[in-house]
Amino acid sequence: MKWFVSAIAFLAIQVVSASPLEKRAGVNDVATLGYATLNGGTSGGSGGPTTVVTSLSALTSAVAGDAKKIVIISGTITGNTVVKVGSNTSVLGRNAVLNGVGLRVINVNNVIIRNIKVSKVLASAGDAIGVQAAHQVWIDHLDLSSDRDHDKDFYDGLLDITHGCTGVTVTNTILHDHWKASLVGHSDSNGSEDVAITVTYANNVFSNLNSRTPSFRFGHGHIFNNVFDNNNDGINTRDGAQLLVENNVWTGTDKPLYATDEGFAVARGNDFGGASNTAPIGSFTSAPYSYSLVAAGSVRSAASSAGATLSF
Repeated sequence: MKWFVSAIAFLAIQVVSASPLEKRAGVNDVATLGYATLNGGTSGGSGGPTTVVTSLSALTSAVAGDAKKIVIISGTITGNTVVKVGSNTSVLGRNAVLNGVGLRVINVNNVIIRNIKVSKVLASAGDAIGVQAAHQVWIDHLDLSSDRDHDKDFYDGLLDITHGCTGVTVTNTILHDHWKASLVGHSDSNGSEDVAITVTYANNVFSNLNSRTPSFRFGHGHIFNNVFDNNNDGINTRDGAQLLVENNVWTGTDKPLYATDEGFAVARGNDFGGASNTAPIGSFTSAPYSYSLVAAGSVRSAASSAGATLSF
């Protein structure tokens, strides 16, 4: 009996100490949250043929073109480049790591990227994930990182959304150990294009980042139920951006939410970790889609499955 009790106790410890259990997902899943659900929704390559790739050349070929398709990355792919993803594509990971290889979603529509670790993409190649002039994009359950052992320009952004993108949702993603995390809006002089931007960030974790968590120019952003830990900077609303910031939690920064160049935010239900919101109150008070909020006290627990924790 003692042996049996000890065995049960040991198994319990193993379960508690293990990494988060994988969540089963389907290759034909479509976006169900945020701006990516509008304007006909975001289905990626749902219903199209499935290809499994294990090399950079195979990945580059498989994601090209606008025909409906599902591409599953299996294992680790290494390089120093970015791969352009075509319209109507789902790029999914199965224990997938892109080491030095970024993904570029540019001038395309209807793209899903899920369950991939992307790390250490050099600035000479570009952003880890770059979304430009694209529409209806769902980014989900990614793990994006580099390191802070080099200067801030050794790597570029982890997740940049620029040049008038609309219908973008970022969910269940970890951005960590990096200088410049997530830029929304190309530049201070690009307002005529970037004012159209619409992005949702929900259920993500931002950790050990220097800046851009995110930095949001022009456009509209809905940022809710995210965790921000030990970053040097907070959410920066800029250049007339209108943000709705709800039920997020912060630790370790004295600027959780602030404005430059007449950015605005409506903030409610947040835990700023003892710091203050200094952004002027804006006019964006209601998101144009249905969603459920987790109370700030439960956000950290709800975000515990963020990252590449899916199983296809």
